Amino acid sequence: MMVKEYIDSNIQRFQDELFEWLRIPSVSADSRYKQDVRKAAEFLKAKFQEIGVDHAELCETGGHPIVYAEKKVNPSAPTILVYGHYDVQPPDPLDLWISPPFEPQVRDGKIFARGACDDKGQVYMHVKAFETMSRLNRLSCNVKFMVEGEEEVGSENLASFVRDNKEKLKADIILISDTAMISLDHPSITVGLRGLSYMEVEVTGPNRDLHSGVYGGAIANPVNVLCRMIASLHDDKGRITIPGFYDKVVELKPAEREALNRAPFSLETYKRDLQINEIWGEEGYTTLERTGIRPTLDVNGIWGGYTGEGAKTVLPSKAHAKISMRLVPNQSSEEISKLFTKHIKAIAPPTVSVNVIAHHGGEPAVTPTEGKAFAAAAKAFESVWGKRPIPTRDGGSIPIVALFKKELNLDTVLMGFGLDSDAIHAPNEHFGVKNFRMGIETIVAFHKHYAE
Repeated sequence: MMVKEYIDSNIQRFQDELFEWLRIPSVSADSRYKQDVRKAAEFLKAKFQEIGVDHAELCETGGHPIVYAEKKVNPSAPTILVYGHYDVQPPDPLDLWISPPFEPQVRDGKIFARGACDDKGQVYMHVKAFETMSRLNRLSCNVKFMVEGEEEVGSENLASFVRDNKEKLKADIILISDTAMISLDHPSITVGLRGLSYMEVEVTGPNRDLHSGVYGGAIANPVNVLCRMIASLHDDKGRITIPGFYDKVVELKPAEREALNRAPFSLETYKRDLQINEIWGEEGYTTLERTGIRPTLDVNGIWGGYTGEGAKTVLPSKAHAKISMRLVPNQSSEEISKLFTKHIKAIAPPTVSVNVIAHHGGEPAVTPTEGKAFAAAAKAFESVWGKRPIPTRDGGSIPIVALFKKELNLDTVLMGFGLDSDAIHAPNEHFGVKNFRMGIETIVAFHKHYAE
């Protein structure tokens, strides 16, 4: 039986199994879901055992467990280490979902559920690609899987696990599917990722909430103060105003920028899809450059005072904001976090006090486009999609890529099959049925070409 034939004859079962996994609400950020996160890990371990790995286990950490599995076919064959994550983002706000986030549905050729694309759907492509190769006796590479349950909260325990298990994780290349393609018509391979510094700011004014009529005008309102502070973090050209923020940013050469902008992109389609009248960003850069090769600062959440139904005339004691900064090569998440903390405290007026918490971060990474791993990925896409993939820079962050390079001295191939329109981290996250099916076939092809 041919690979395509096996996948097509089993695709409904593959999808049904994925749906079973998607129904488990493995939200790592919320302690109420702790047992569900473990249940999702146990589900994956059981699936690995069903498809014939040599060994599968749950590796305990200080947080959620890591699922590890391996299959050795030939000591002289190359070894591929597949990384992914089974934890998902919180589903909120629930009222914006068309269908419940943990009751997967197919609509318009897309699987709707939290984790459908990020990252359960993409991890499960590798599981079913392995099954396909195993059942058809086409396993040409040794395979190791490491699937964690804390990616969405900063992979806090992953670094120590990698450092403590270098022999277990020994491989020739890392393969990750947690990124996106340009489109179904334009397959692509991600060759660059931004880093991340995620901060929380708490601004405190009076020692308790106050009556806004009795005290308003005499006491600084922490919400007002925080809003002014945040507004000052960008100048009128869209540049971040934190001193030293750009000092180590690598500027791409004109030829590199030109190559990046050759990727298919329609600004009008982009605006129409997001229902916006105009774009915004750092002056002097295109949208593709702003989202791929430039650092950013964004407020991810802001709150304070009364936000319930009806009116409550309160002058709040505290105001809060969560702020993320996406970083580019040569920027250090630790250094940027320190610069942010110093600056936000420096611009606070004496009417309030400020507390800054650094939640988590990760380093930017650029993966090589030379060598047999990238060539194998390009051939795999070309053989399945009929087109050579376009190298792209991704605006998101996968901290494990830089960690793998540092601790294991291994490069990574970022072979993702999602789309930017898949609404990951947002209500109505989805993943194309066609992407899921063709992703499985492309992964099988990568193993074949990499072995050759």
